[in-house]
Amino acid sequence: MNGQGTYPAQRIPLSPADTPSAQLVLQARDSLLTARGTMDWQQLLDHIERFDVHLFTLGGTEITVSSAFKLVAFTLLLVWASRRVRDWTVNRALHRTHLDLGTREAVGSIMRYAVLVVGAMLILQNAGINLSAFSVLAGAVGVGVGFGLQNIISNFVSGLIIMLERPIKIGDRVEVGGIEGVVHEIGPRRTTVVTNDRLAILVPNQRFILDNVVNQVYTEQPIRLRIAVQVASGTDTQVMHDLLVDAANSHPDVLKQPAPEALVTMLGGPATAYELAVWHEARGPRRQQLASDLSYQVAQRLKAHDIKPA
Repeated sequence: MNGQGTYPAQRIPLSPADTPSAQLVLQARDSLLTARGTMDWQQLLDHIERFDVHLFTLGGTEITVSSAFKLVAFTLLLVWASRRVRDWTVNRALHRTHLDLGTREAVGSIMRYAVLVVGAMLILQNAGINLSAFSVLAGAVGVGVGFGLQNIISNFVSGLIIMLERPIKIGDRVEVGGIEGVVHEIGPRRTTVVTNDRLAILVPNQRFILDNVVNQVYTEQPIRLRIAVQVASGTDTQVMHDLLVDAANSHPDVLKQPAPEALVTMLGGPATAYELAVWHEARGPRRQQLASDLSYQVAQRLKAHDIKPA
């Protein structure tokens, strides 16, 4: 404090960054670091391009090792994404709707095919490949379809028809070409049918379009089972009628309405032929097992009445 009662002005030192020259130095340093980083990245790219090997040319686009690796990686990612879209469509998007499992599976498969087709086109275009270059390949494929691939294409188209028209669904019990079982899966080329022996049989899809197919649950209504019985000629027909009807009514899987019927199919000769006709639910017991149970019941009653089968 001086004699005038005021404090003398004090000099506050400035940091080096506060001076104009220091700011210029910092800016120059940042520019050098940025340029060095850019230079290093550019050099890295140059090294990659230098060691990248040219493989072939497709549609005017050079395919190298790196581009081929990208195509493979994107293709695998596309396949994974298409499966995720299918699972999401079946198990989440359509899970709360009134659609059954077979319809949801069909919609999910169609969505997967659409994702695969659109994704493949996008991958090829992103790689710079001209799709018009595949016109020659398409012509060659057309010739191949006419000679060797017609069965594959036929099965694929048949699979689409099955998914859209739905003559069979997952869970249906079908008979085709001497094969009987439950439809387990409908694929783009084949349908998996699981038999009563739990054997999975892969049936080409065109068999379900070209051959006669028996779908036991198509109408979701009761179906009829017929069992042939022959006894010696001269057996009382009324007794046989009562035995057959009683055997049918004793089985819990036989419907009371429509009622079982005992029909005479052949008279004369050394034997008389009967037919036991019963109704059961379409998604009820296996017909083979039901026929065996009823045959056993009929045999027991014939033995009890001392009637011998012919």
